Amino acid sequence: MFISKFGSAPKFYARAPGRVNLIGEHIDYCGYAVLPMAIEQDILIAVEPAQTQVVQLANTNSSYLDFSTSVNNIQINKTKPQWHNYFLCGLKGIQEHFGLNNPTGMNCLLDGTIPPSSGLSSSSALVCCAGLVTLRANGKTLSKVELAEICTKSERYIGTEGGGMDQSISFLAEEGTAKLIEFSPLRATDVRLPSGATFVIANSCVEMNKAATSHYNIRVMECRLATKLLSKSKGLEWRKILRLHDVQTKLGVSLEEMLTIVEEVLHPEPYSAEEICKCLGISLEELHSQILSQNMQDVSTFKLYQRAKHVYSEAARVLEFQKICSEAPANALQLLGELMKQSHISCREMYECSCPELDRLVDICLQFGAIGSRLTGAGWGGCTVSMVPTDKLNTFLKNVKKAYYQTDGQRLAVENNSLFATKPGRGALVFVEA
Repeated sequence: MFISKFGSAPKFYARAPGRVNLIGEHIDYCGYAVLPMAIEQDILIAVEPAQTQVVQLANTNSSYLDFSTSVNNIQINKTKPQWHNYFLCGLKGIQEHFGLNNPTGMNCLLDGTIPPSSGLSSSSALVCCAGLVTLRANGKTLSKVELAEICTKSERYIGTEGGGMDQSISFLAEEGTAKLIEFSPLRATDVRLPSGATFVIANSCVEMNKAATSHYNIRVMECRLATKLLSKSKGLEWRKILRLHDVQTKLGVSLEEMLTIVEEVLHPEPYSAEEICKCLGISLEELHSQILSQNMQDVSTFKLYQRAKHVYSEAARVLEFQKICSEAPANALQLLGELMKQSHISCREMYECSCPELDRLVDICLQFGAIGSRLTGAGWGGCTVSMVPTDKLNTFLKNVKKAYYQTDGQRLAVENNSLFATKPGRGALVFVEA
């Protein structure tokens, strides 16, 4: 297909995997560690560096249209996050990092096996793969950590205020192990998952595009506002503090103590913009120009107590999950399952990032033998991840198919790609055919 499209053969290939987050939802952008693993599904790009200053993009899936642009004039459209814009994010990130004045043009054919808008990070995998392709085509090198950091920043060109988990696991993943990923500085630690259980991904078939919806960025902003109010109440330099993690660090207290402080300082009723201004002693004008991002100007109420409570409790669950995996007590599976269930309840009740279909799917998975089940990824649609005893796996898959997919014609059409067992896969790489 590459030859029929571009008239010559590709010179190299790059792949970047999707991921499933086992625990630690919506806390990476607050500065807290998360616990994902790469999945086998990936984005694959075949590349031929070109003599012209043009990037030509084509997709094996005909519903994604061809696109071409000059490498010297990258325009990323935030209003409609089309597939090629994610490629352009990775391209622009590498160009800007190296200050490339004369970047190489490329012909690229893209193929992907990660279901789009499913919470398995297809968009970040595309950004990472594009970054890797641009790096190679321009004869430059970077460490995996540097690549992850550049791709995290560059995905923000499309308007998603992500925290870096997706890009980090895409580059730092290793086969056979999940990773605890910590930020500032970025580092990854192996987490050996217990034997006797398999992780199963089930797609709710409700699509959620992070860049196209405001839910995600509103949560980022609510966490930022909670950070400001908590900092101010404790006499910290609140204007300089941006993330909930930084409040904990500055106060030098435990996550449990932070939860107590949330109870003391914030109230469960939503805050109006006016009340936030009163708490911080600033004008509405300052709130809008200094703190709220461009796309948040119309939001009138903010749930600060619920969001902070989720973040601090979820951050504690991640550390507990890692501890259980490393100590491997006899009842490890039960303990991990319990943490996954608690995580889902917090996502549903406190962070409000679930949806009826995800809740139904989690219930079905638990009903048919999962030890733990929760939404994974941003939520509002996308996938669940369940921990299932390996000896019950086939029965589990059969029953979930019947209960969730075969009751609905639309889901039935995609069931084969929607429910699958997965094991930790390897990270992004470039390869050349021998």
